[in-house]
Amino acid sequence: MDYVLLSTIGAIGMGTLAMIVRMKAAKKPASARKIILPPIFMSTGALMFIFPMFRVSFLQVMEALAIGMLFSILLIRTSKFEIRDQDIYLKRSKAFIYILVGLLAVRIIAKMVLSATIDVGELGGMFWILAFGMIVPWRIAMYLEYKKLHRELHEPVEPNLV
Repeated sequence: MDYVLLSTIGAIGMGTLAMIVRMKAAKKPASARKIILPPIFMSTGALMFIFPMFRVSFLQVMEALAIGMLFSILLIRTSKFEIRDQDIYLKRSKAFIYILVGLLAVRIIAKMVLSATIDVGELGGMFWILAFGMIVPWRIAMYLEYKKLHRELHEPVEPNLV
């Protein structure tokens, strides 16, 4: 089996796992830790660049980051929080699942097309950069919204002195 097929199967598996995790996460209260940890855990993937086969040029880094940041806009727009029962929950969004499936399809199609001209290692590096460029802005936006609601929920209400 070739690397492109194996990595495509892996991408489908990871995309499915992401959807399952997202649906389960909406059932439990959110926390700053749950928002911040995924990009930190993902950052360990940068160790792949130790190996020459995964290294990419500066232009490829910029392209992958730009596309990832553009894709993050879709995720940011579909990730909203709400206060329920004195806790902060991630709102369920039907659009989020469709967006994840759409992004996965775009990724698979792009990989099939680009694998003809870009080495599989470089392509893997570029897709990791794209994913990291997508998750970091998304999680920052989620964290800022979460903190805003957290302050709103935990600030003492000042009595009206008028």
